[in-house]
Amino acid sequence: MRALNAELSKLFSLPGIWLAFLIGACAPAIIAALDSMAEKDDILAGVSMRLSEVGLIGLAAGVQGVIILGVLAVSSEYLTESSESGGGNQITTSLTAVSSRLQFLLAKAGAVAVISILLFVVAIVTTMSATKLILGEYAPVFEASKLVGVGCYWTFTALLAFGMTVLTKNGIIPLAVLIINSSVVTISYLLTKVTKLAFYLPDRAGMDMFMSDGYHTPITGGFIMFAWVTVLFIVAAVVFHRRDVAS
Repeated sequence: MRALNAELSKLFSLPGIWLAFLIGACAPAIIAALDSMAEKDDILAGVSMRLSEVGLIGLAAGVQGVIILGVLAVSSEYLTESSESGGGNQITTSLTAVSSRLQFLLAKAGAVAVISILLFVVAIVTTMSATKLILGEYAPVFEASKLVGVGCYWTFTALLAFGMTVLTKNGIIPLAVLIINSSVVTISYLLTKVTKLAFYLPDRAGMDMFMSDGYHTPITGGFIMFAWVTVLFIVAAVVFHRRDVAS
């Protein structure tokens, strides 16, 4: 618990973390508001076909905030300090304070998961407020099961970003890959037009936890994404355990 508390404190001290909070809390509300305005005429005309997914689309888009969170949690450890501070990096100090590398990774991953969940709760409030403000009595009531699905999608995505950054030690590649792939038209979505195997990619399977027209059932989609996270974390832990952190 001391290691977890230390990692939470370190994350909240990072200047870049506030960008993650801003995107995670505000992007879902903005997208939900725009989507609600586009859907309002159809609702009044009685021809709306996707009212129940208006807010969920916004919540799904907010996942980019936790991608930044997962990347920053690891990449900040490898930033070179100023010459006045000795020109070292945080990872050396962190591993000196925590005797086990596995414990260090678990504590850091736990901190990422906790903050992802807290940020998701804030996003629910802002998104529900935006849809209620625009749609009024027509605002959809979010199903608890779908909210749980989106929350798991956020947390698993943050941990995927975390694991990828442990492997690369640099945040550029994970940020580029994951943010591009969480945009409107993703690479995974395009691949589904070529092969059905693309539905087993983590982001596509994860979205089935809350979207109505998913290829998998919500439980199956969640299990597939969790399996990806587990395998990536194991690989990252093995690589991190054998790595010379000074290199």
